[in-house]
Amino acid sequence: MDVQIHPSWKEVLKDEFRQTYFKQIAFFLRAEKASGKTIYPRGSLIFNAFNCTPFDKIAVVIIGQDPYHGAGQAHGLSFSVQPGIKPPPSLVNIFKEIKADIGVDMPANFGDLTHWAQQGVLLLNAALTVRAGEPFSHAKYGWAEFTDVVIKKISDQKQGIIFLLWGKFAQEKQLLIDETKHIILKAAHPSPFSADKGFFGCKHFSKTNELLISNGQQPIDWKLTTPT
Repeated sequence: MDVQIHPSWKEVLKDEFRQTYFKQIAFFLRAEKASGKTIYPRGSLIFNAFNCTPFDKIAVVIIGQDPYHGAGQAHGLSFSVQPGIKPPPSLVNIFKEIKADIGVDMPANFGDLTHWAQQGVLLLNAALTVRAGEPFSHAKYGWAEFTDVVIKKISDQKQGIIFLLWGKFAQEKQLLIDETKHIILKAAHPSPFSADKGFFGCKHFSKTNELLISNGQQPIDWKLTTPT
């Protein structure tokens, strides 16, 4: 699948890649492909979050649930879509909150969050693959075990990471995080079904930068610029 993953993560996760459950994930994906199923994102982008954000550069973690299941959308970063794809509703609401919170206008037809990832925002989905047109279709095939380990390793090996937990699913991951070492900001999910129940007005983007600056770190430039 031409998987690409940053060397720092290869070292941190090397033992996981040898585990039986991880081998079963790989077997399942090969079986899906052999049966003619279309899988998103494509193989080289499955670990894109780990490739864009090296382990030693993580400052913020945003946890999503499942990759987008429409053609051309998913590229391995939670909430993000590939260039040329219109931002889905949850991402539109994220952009609305950024505008309200820090006054930054976000592009109307561009939703690639790679710029965030390259600054240290780990955009982690709990499941790293999905069958085309079938949300949550790969969620029960070992990915949750793997990504729970990822969160636990960040918690154990890092200090002062800001975790943004949006919605019930992400907030269930709080148990994996050592709150004596890290900061957790919680809000409703940005989905149109829940954004007005606590996501709008959460001010997580300004709060994150205030926390980073107080810790002597660079703030995140949340602004996205459409490529010309």
